[in-house]
Amino acid sequence: MRAWTWLHRVYCAAVLAFLLVPIAAIVPLSFSSGSFLTYPLPGLSLRWYGEVLGGGKWLTALANSLFVGSAATVLAVCLGTLAALGLARQRGPLVTLLKVLMLSPLIVPVILVAVGSYFFLAPLALTSTYAGLIIAHTVIAVPFVVVPVLTALELLDPNLARAAAACGARPATAFRRVTLPAILPAVASGALFAFAASFDDVVIALLIAGPEQRTLPREMFSGLRDSITPALTAVATIMIVFSTTLFLLMQAVQRRARRAAARS
Repeated sequence: MRAWTWLHRVYCAAVLAFLLVPIAAIVPLSFSSGSFLTYPLPGLSLRWYGEVLGGGKWLTALANSLFVGSAATVLAVCLGTLAALGLARQRGPLVTLLKVLMLSPLIVPVILVAVGSYFFLAPLALTSTYAGLIIAHTVIAVPFVVVPVLTALELLDPNLARAAAACGARPATAFRRVTLPAILPAVASGALFAFAASFDDVVIALLIAGPEQRTLPREMFSGLRDSITPALTAVATIMIVFSTTLFLLMQAVQRRARRAAARS
């Protein structure tokens, strides 16, 4: 039995190494003093972080990604929460069809979503605009809000809202003071996933965004195509730290939700 336990641990360690080593190999290259991606490193330097964070195209692209991601997240949270409220505890083929439509951006390849968004936004003159890019990112972000919020609503005791109504609370008041606090961890988790989906997108940005709306992933894609420098690894390291922070925040939100559920 002990041999199987050690074998299982070795297998898990090998899988983790297979997944993490290629990512971890990028980080030391971002501190290289040379101008090429080579091992061993010719020296250590922060020059590439200075180039990325000192202004210019990289900082502009980062600002665009944060702006577009924040706006798309706000829209996705509002639309996704309202959609989950409408679909919760409803049954029937029409409701099933609506759920499939809501979740279709998770199923359909992103290139199809990008092409469809382009042909929808182009006649409206919304391509190469922030509004068009935000709308397209909202489409792929909404399912990440619908899934956790819908699950939380289906697990929520419906008698709570009925009790609030029996006490004279209006529907809006009952939602604000009873339902929303109960599903808030799910809403926060969905918001983090939605922001990550928008922040990491490159395919939609390639088709929808113009020169002024170049996001960080699109700028990285252009850098890979034109000239590969350690500045790309510095940007990749920043994105790794940012994504890890989002993951830790999501874990903290989920732990808080489990503790709240245990206390109740």
